[in-house]
Amino acid sequence: MSGASGAIYGIRLLQVLQQESGIETHLVMSDSAKLNIAVETEFSSKDVQAMADHVHSNKNIGATIASGSFRSDGMIIAPCSIKTLSAVANCYADSLMVRAADVMLKERRRLVLVPRETPLHTGHCELLLRASRNGAIMAPPMPAHYIKPQSVDDLVDHHVGRVLDLFDIDPGLVKRWQGTQG
Repeated sequence: MSGASGAIYGIRLLQVLQQESGIETHLVMSDSAKLNIAVETEFSSKDVQAMADHVHSNKNIGATIASGSFRSDGMIIAPCSIKTLSAVANCYADSLMVRAADVMLKERRRLVLVPRETPLHTGHCELLLRASRNGAIMAPPMPAHYIKPQSVDDLVDHHVGRVLDLFDIDPGLVKRWQGTQG
């Protein structure tokens, strides 16, 4: 989790993945993510850490997930700040989060970024393009109105489900499009 607004996306991902058997989670939080958790949610950073199987300091470049020899199905950065997007897009691996993301790209594993910023200027768009060209999947939390959401939680759950679809994980959160009647 990096420091963009939208900490609930990372939190909800962890909550859902706790319920999925056979999935081991590794959590890295930036200092700004910890701040946003406190500002935006009723959770503490310790509450969020308790949802993960393993927690790594963002300063621990020697952590298991910093190596391509560590087996994983992929990585999600949710939310993903523009600063983190920039570091990933430019291979500036000065933290564990970005080093682990860079490992995903070099090993051709799934790296899903959930950038949470609006509006975007040209520099932001160029970073999204560069990261995508390097192999990252961009999954900004854009609301699906066809699900007829009744709450913010409905929107968050739908997006979390769509992100997990990218890993062939279906916890039943997505209201699948049924087509039109006509």
